[in-house]
Amino acid sequence: MPVFSLRAFLISLVTLHTRSLLALIAGAIGIGFAPIFVRFSEVGPSATAFWRIALALPMMGLWAATSSAGRFTRLGAKDWSVLALVGACFAADLAIWHWSIKYTTVANATLEANLASIFVVLMGWLFFGTKVSRKFLGAMVVALAGTALLVGKNAYITPDTLKGDALGVLSGVFYAGYILSVKAARDRGLSTVTIMILSGVLTATLLLPTAGLSSEAIVPMSLKGWLVVAGLALVSQFGGQTLITYALARLSAAPASLGLLIQPATAAIAAWVILGEALAPAQLAGGVILLIGLWMARREG
Repeated sequence: MPVFSLRAFLISLVTLHTRSLLALIAGAIGIGFAPIFVRFSEVGPSATAFWRIALALPMMGLWAATSSAGRFTRLGAKDWSVLALVGACFAADLAIWHWSIKYTTVANATLEANLASIFVVLMGWLFFGTKVSRKFLGAMVVALAGTALLVGKNAYITPDTLKGDALGVLSGVFYAGYILSVKAARDRGLSTVTIMILSGVLTATLLLPTAGLSSEAIVPMSLKGWLVVAGLALVSQFGGQTLITYALARLSAAPASLGLLIQPATAAIAAWVILGEALAPAQLAGGVILLIGLWMARREG
């Protein structure tokens, strides 16, 4: 009996790991298609970000209602402050990143946003006194060298693409702030569902007036336009984020790092096939070097 129990336990463990790994891959692919949806959107970049969150919120609410982990706990003033920071950082990240996609290539914008891995550690050092290892500094140099090659060898380089590349890097700063504030919320005992829904409401609330102030088209005018923002909300925001959240709670750091590689790779391949945005050889090399640097940073940060 103990032998069979051990065998059953090992089989269930392997199955759980496989299921979690598949969820991570599927989630990363879903998020990797986000910039493609943004490019096809009829409305402006900030408005597209608004619909991405607003249309995903009812699905998250349904998930919360049917999930045992979806119960909201009583929140204190500090909890609300942390959630406000999560929502503000995510709103800034999405708005800036969507604008970067408008000006530069999908591959560049996606790879540059992933510099958040570097900025998370640097912010921890600046604001929380976290020690930074020499290996991490080496990883940062590698990542920055890859970024310089990626931008400098952009096959479509213009003043607008340089602006887009700068916005892509800036979005990584706010995404790092989002990651750190989510960690702070989790450290306070807030559930994933609570964080995603309540911060999502604030994110959408901030994005709508942002779109209005930038004089963007806000409401899609055709069925195709609505299908694009609905697809972004379903595939990238709700589907991608939910699957990755599920997977990261069950995987160790090594396989979880796959998500770092899969998301920008998916975006680059999809942009090449769907949008015809092929990477120049030197630009491709820069992207690979950047990913290597980010992988090293994840291991050492």
